[in-house]
Amino acid sequence: MAGLQNFIASMSKSKGFARTSKYAVVITPPSSLVQLGNLRNTTTIAEGTPFQRSFDSGPSNPNASTMLDLSKQVGEQVNLHCNSVSLPGHDLQAQDQQHGSAPGRQIVQSHDYNGTIAATFYLDIHMKERHFFEAWQKMAVNVNTHKANYYDDYIGSMEIFQLDGNGDITYGIKATEVYPTTIGGIEYAYANTNQIATQAVNFQYRQWYNLTADTIAQYEGLNSYDLEIKIRR
Repeated sequence: MAGLQNFIASMSKSKGFARTSKYAVVITPPSSLVQLGNLRNTTTIAEGTPFQRSFDSGPSNPNASTMLDLSKQVGEQVNLHCNSVSLPGHDLQAQDQQHGSAPGRQIVQSHDYNGTIAATFYLDIHMKERHFFEAWQKMAVNVNTHKANYYDDYIGSMEIFQLDGNGDITYGIKATEVYPTTIGGIEYAYANTNQIATQAVNFQYRQWYNLTADTIAQYEGLNSYDLEIKIRR
């Protein structure tokens, strides 16, 4: 009985359990979109300039401009329509070391962020969410020439937040260098009369960090107030 009372007291002190149905997602497309989109309307681009490389089919390549327009039109909708998302993990990579006949030790050699971030999104009647991710993938590879574009031209970021019962942030991570690697297929059936169509997307990323605790590379942590404004704007 004392154990149960201690458990209840512990939960009361910590204000309850985290609920996997209480979350928010903020997906940020490539930061280069504004620059690349503006170049679409440039009639002449000096050969050898930094942005010449981004347009495999010439200055009139519409991919960046299309992605920029979609981001403005449905970017917030994509975030709100995120039906499910997986919070990424972190792996320590160790190597066995043994001295003589003594039991070996697993000594950490490095770390990694294996796997992808899996998410699903509700689709509106025009499937704008799917259009959004299709356009993003076209930023990575030209579907006409089949040539890959530069890495910095198609990487964005993703933030995933744990919320409490009042919708306030209690935890958050930011994944960096994010892009959609896989857009899943959609199965249609006459039997699915009342079923809402969803789109599965897998995102590749380089690493993630705790927004409220860590700093890595050139990224800095944000305070709780900044995070609240970010998901409610």
